[in-house]
Amino acid sequence: MIGYLCNQTLTDPRKVKTDMANTIQSKKRARQNEKRYAVNKSRRSRIRTYLRKLEEAIASGDKEAATLALRAAQPELMRGVTKGVFHKNTAARKMSRLSARVKALG
Repeated sequence: MIGYLCNQTLTDPRKVKTDMANTIQSKKRARQNEKRYAVNKSRRSRIRTYLRKLEEAIASGDKEAATLALRAAQPELMRGVTKGVFHKNTAARKMSRLSARVKALG
């Protein structure tokens, strides 16, 4: 194997990649994983945006804005749980801590 890799040029990517999928089902699974990764990345980014807006509202000290941001973030976070992006306990912990911080605002 070592001699085989040393005797070839490194410009041809098809010959360098030795850990690629070989069977039809593994190639299909690799394609599906790429699609699922993109979807999950998009969902995670969307949820983090809602959480960032909530953090900014809490930092501003405006209880009305923070309450509205919490109401908007909660279903997004729970949707991430149902779609498998976040674990159920992680989302529950985040919501508990964030709601306590909003409640503590004066």
